[in-house]
Amino acid sequence: MTPLLRRERRSSPADRTVTLIGKPDCHLCEQAREVIVRVTAELGTGFEERDITQDEELYRTYWEQIPVTLIDGRQHDFWRVDEARLRAALTR
Repeated sequence: MTPLLRRERRSSPADRTVTLIGKPDCHLCEQAREVIVRVTAELGTGFEERDITQDEELYRTYWEQIPVTLIDGRQHDFWRVDEARLRAALTR
């Protein structure tokens, strides 16, 4: 008899948080924000922004990659946000 596989239960999109790490006057950050705001509003997902110019550790970690998108604190993407990929990551 084959043992049953346990599947990890995923959180609903409303239980997740998307973080945009960027900086002021960054056109890629503005484009990323538009996509993230649209997707998170549709799915009821939390959204927050962090500014690398206000956090030395974020600056050291991400300055070459901004904008950076995190989902629940884990890096999802950088430079550009693909709307379909973000939506899929939040709903699976």
